[in-house]
Amino acid sequence: MAITERRGRQDADVVPGPGAHAMTARRPVEYVWGIARMAIGWIFLWAFLDKLFGLGFATPGNKAWINGGSPTTGFLKGTAENTLGGFFSSLAGQGWADWLFMIGLAGIGTALILGAGIRVAAIAGGLLLMLMWAAELPLATNPFLDEHVIYMVVIAGLALANAGDTLGIGRWWGGTALVQRFPILK
Repeated sequence: MAITERRGRQDADVVPGPGAHAMTARRPVEYVWGIARMAIGWIFLWAFLDKLFGLGFATPGNKAWINGGSPTTGFLKGTAENTLGGFFSSLAGQGWADWLFMIGLAGIGTALILGAGIRVAAIAGGLLLMLMWAAELPLATNPFLDEHVIYMVVIAGLALANAGDTLGIGRWWGGTALVQRFPILK
């Protein structure tokens, strides 16, 4: 193993032997990003599962999507008194909105947990979170900042840090022909 100095920090590089693949040793911050990625992925995936099956946390069983409930109605109907409430509450319970919302939750959560498709998940997740933030304006506890904005920033950081490469399949996924041809899919 050779230790090299680059830009004021030490990076450990494993020098591969014949037929071996080059790998870079992980720094602790990469594990932090990997754990953060999986944790936020679980938040999205859990929201999907709870709304789908009505597991009794945010969604009671009788309001589950599989029991005929609407995953968008509770949140969006609750925004009627807010600044953009008329627009958002009009979307509540519409089939296309329910489907887009649920596909978004499942796709974003799965991508973040696996570590593949982080760039697409960051864009889709950022958009979903921005819409949820806008639906709640004005915010009750802060003039402009809430957890939706924080999650947007963190998800962008996950994509920029290639967080899927640590504790995920991102490195493998990034090497596939599809991602090599369309890098946005990384």
